[in-house]
Amino acid sequence: MNFMTVAAFVGGLIVLIIGAEWLVRGASRIAGWAGISPLVIGLTVVAFGTSAPELAINVQSSLGGRPDIAVGNVVGSNIANILLILGASAVIAPLMVQQQVVRQDVPIMIGTSIATLLFALDGLISTFEGVILFSALLFYIWFLIKQSQKETNKTVEEEYEKEYAPHEVKSPRNWAINIGLVVIGLAMLVIGADWMVQSAVTVAKWFGISELVIGLTVVAIGTSLPELATSIMAAVRGERDIAVGNVVGSNIFNLMSVLGLSSIIVPVGIPVSDAALNFDLPVMVAVALASFPVFLTGGQIFRWEGIIFMAYYAAYTSYLVLNVTHHASIPMFNNMMLWFVIPLTVLTLSISLWYEFSLRRKPQLNDRAQ
Repeated sequence: MNFMTVAAFVGGLIVLIIGAEWLVRGASRIAGWAGISPLVIGLTVVAFGTSAPELAINVQSSLGGRPDIAVGNVVGSNIANILLILGASAVIAPLMVQQQVVRQDVPIMIGTSIATLLFALDGLISTFEGVILFSALLFYIWFLIKQSQKETNKTVEEEYEKEYAPHEVKSPRNWAINIGLVVIGLAMLVIGADWMVQSAVTVAKWFGISELVIGLTVVAIGTSLPELATSIMAAVRGERDIAVGNVVGSNIFNLMSVLGLSSIIVPVGIPVSDAALNFDLPVMVAVALASFPVFLTGGQIFRWEGIIFMAYYAAYTSYLVLNVTHHASIPMFNNMMLWFVIPLTVLTLSISLWYEFSLRRKPQLNDRAQ
């Protein structure tokens, strides 16, 4: 660990922040001009672009015979995307959630997470299962594009004017500028994430941490930095469709594209360790399931819900650190999570759901009374 490692980490962070700003700015303007809703842009273009680091790391680690890093990268990134990134974005500004996300995209994310767990039960995500995941991605993209074409330009323009910057002239020069912002922003995200991951992995190896834990923490957080930078920048700029769509879309892309393509490229598929199968994959599915009531309540993700997400991510990473160091406090930590934190969270979310459904039923009851 030397000065160059620290310089690569700091430089990568700066490149990431600038790249995220350019990507969100260009993508949001293109969304309004091309007649595609900002949500769909967030679920496809931005999500795929910010998942590029995960894809690069996974292909490299899979071909290099490091399957634990490949699996840990995807699983850890999906956990971080919801608990850390969505949580941090909601703390900055409460996020609006469109009904399309609740009714369509979150269930797809949950279904894909469960399917991945089922594929991994035999200890291997095979090439055939990778083909299934990637084929599902192609159908998902086609479906989103067809769905966006049903919207009228007037509807998209009104949404664009309300959420984003004032309308700009659709000149060839402005088209070129914004397309350039997207392309350069994506490139900077990939480069910045690579610098940070390489430097962070060097530090982690210096401390003697296992490859699975490196994949679940250092690599996962590092490759999720594009999503973090993009979603936080979108939340700050008030572009909250992209902030939410980016996280949900990235999780879908991570499983269908990153894990799917990695399984196809490697002839024997990707082995899944017992540690990942028994703990980390179930946690990924549980986090996906737990996000649904949060997305559902009131069409918003409130600050207090973001704080809960971030607290859970801190607990998850704390457990990984305690486990890898064989700390004596692990039993106490497990009991606290099992008998206090989790039941309290379930109770809080249940009350929120009950309150939300009560509000929705009142207008219906009033209409029947009239």
